[in-house]
Amino acid sequence: MVQPNDVLLVFTNLPDRDAAESLANTLIEEKVAACVNILGTCTSVYRWQGAVENADEIPLLIKTTGARYAALEAVIRRLHPYELPEIIAVPLAQGLPGYLQWVADETREV
Repeated sequence: MVQPNDVLLVFTNLPDRDAAESLANTLIEEKVAACVNILGTCTSVYRWQGAVENADEIPLLIKTTGARYAALEAVIRRLHPYELPEIIAVPLAQGLPGYLQWVADETREV
């Protein structure tokens, strides 16, 4: 049985919907993610190379397992258009057991 902390919620942001959809599809096709939610446009405010920046971005919520995290990160780094993409993984504290098992099954290496 899959434990909640074996499943991760990974966050990243893309500059536009086309890039977000392309990355999401690749993550699913390569079985490094079970599900990717593509959210609506948000505004990010951050400091980059000494300057305060404002950018519209598309957040992604990615469900994967700890066992597949390294492969997922490698795909994001390979395809992400940013020099330094945000990639943050948070382990789950709780979750519906059947859903957690589905995430594990969908990301299992072939």
